[in-house]
Amino acid sequence: MKIKILYDNTTTRDDVLAGWGFSCLVGGNVLFDTGEDGNSLLKNMKTMKIDISDIKDIVISHDHWDHAGGLEVLLKRGKDLIVYGCRGFSAEFKAIMNRHNARLVEEKYFSTIRGNIYTTGAFTGIYKGNKIEEQALVVKTFNGITIITGCAHPGIIKIVKHVKNLFSQEKIYCVLGGFHLKDLPDDEIVAVCNKLRDIGVQKAGPAHCSGTDGVRIFKDILGKDFIQISAGIQIEV
Repeated sequence: MKIKILYDNTTTRDDVLAGWGFSCLVGGNVLFDTGEDGNSLLKNMKTMKIDISDIKDIVISHDHWDHAGGLEVLLKRGKDLIVYGCRGFSAEFKAIMNRHNARLVEEKYFSTIRGNIYTTGAFTGIYKGNKIEEQALVVKTFNGITIITGCAHPGIIKIVKHVKNLFSQEKIYCVLGGFHLKDLPDDEIVAVCNKLRDIGVQKAGPAHCSGTDGVRIFKDILGKDFIQISAGIQIEV
């Protein structure tokens, strides 16, 4: 299955815009997060030859501006879009849904979105002293399980362990997205990377809020199993 990175802090392409946040298209129909700016996201989609009419489901990991900021622009342009959120999302987020008469699905537990694409359901994490609800995306392919995270505020290890328990007979092929390592010292980042390997994660692609040190450390430890994430690339899982 193809995963196209539509939005990230970095890009290696002159024709693709970078910005704070994350967004990717999974399997052609499911959009995960929308970055901070909808117009930039639409520009990148056009460059990567993605028609908004092909998108059926939008999954928002959490309702921070750098992951849901582009949503309203998409709702203005798209038709019959289903948005997957968490019950604990803000009143402002839900007001956007109401303003565009969008269908909002708030899954509390693990459930199917489309085909072999699932939401983990809501995890509770802490951000700046406040509770936050966040979900991740799970993709099952011939290679195993791929987990896609927005910021992993509840903890990347917690999320991966949960998915591993759900798919105890499957290997975790890949984990990619924001791991929220940017404020951690190097030794703690090393410990996270090693713990992911202990759990059985084969490949990892830290992006967005993983931080430059996080990306560097994961690359050093994982070697050929490291995936460099940037806006404009395509990954086969």
